[in-house]
Amino acid sequence: MPSKTEKTFEESLKRLEEIVRQLEEQNPALDEALKLFEEGKMLIGTCLKKLDTAEQKIKVLSQS
Repeated sequence: MPSKTEKTFEESLKRLEEIVRQLEEQNPALDEALKLFEEGKMLIGTCLKKLDTAEQKIKVLSQS
């Protein structure tokens, strides 16, 4: 279970979608675009890590 400061997979994915929408529709200034890109890259890493953890749990449960 994520801590109170750590976002769930769904929350991270939703924020990532918001970032993509902002970059596509709002055409932010370069500095803001870079900040959004950096946050998005971090969220992708977080989501991938959570998916990998879930996959490992499923493999363990499937072997039982």
